[in-house]
Amino acid sequence: MTYRFTGLLAAAALAITACDNLDPNTVDTAGSAVAGGALAAISATLLDANAGWTIAAGVAGATAGALYAQHRQRNECAYYTGNGDEVVVRPCA
Repeated sequence: MTYRFTGLLAAAALAITACDNLDPNTVDTAGSAVAGGALAAISATLLDANAGWTIAAGVAGATAGALYAQHRQRNECAYYTGNGDEVVVRPCA
């Protein structure tokens, strides 16, 4: 199962490089998603997680990677205000 998942991630990475007409932000977001998913899936495998948790970790990592790239492109950072409930999104310092 892990070999198939790793193969899918490798195929996705190769597919991204084949797209010539995409804007750089799209390529950056997709690349970050693939990298995040791969790192999370590899980490779950190293921790001896079963196939279901490995896939869940891969999906969560891909989502986190894509969100990170989108916020980096817009120069947005989330800052905790310290009052227990509120997070403020503003330009990165």
